[in-house]
Amino acid sequence: MTAGQEGRRQHPRLGLDELIHSPVRLSIMATLATAGETDFRFLRETLQISDSLLSKHAAQLEASGYVNVVKGFVGKRASTWYTLTDEGRAAFDRYRRTLAEILGESDGPANTPAQKGTSHDA
Repeated sequence: MTAGQEGRRQHPRLGLDELIHSPVRLSIMATLATAGETDFRFLRETLQISDSLLSKHAAQLEASGYVNVVKGFVGKRASTWYTLTDEGRAAFDRYRRTLAEILGESDGPANTPAQKGTSHDA
């Protein structure tokens, strides 16, 4: 920490969850947050991505504990359903709050003039 940084608040971008921050994973999380339980086909078509890309990113979210994946059958056809876990919903809510803070949409410390880059005339 340099001399002028002591007592200075950390920039909110440093709090962004890197796992969610990927555009595809962010899109998966946002879709599940609003749609609830979603099947593979709906998610793939909604996000306009390939099967392999959805599978890869969903597996990363599942491994992190953010997404629950259930595989089963509808008739004789295999199907996969996705839902956010409680941990995933909490992580997504934190991510949204952090973005709002970065964009200056929160009522927190990021809206103070010292945080917005006003001049430092002494």
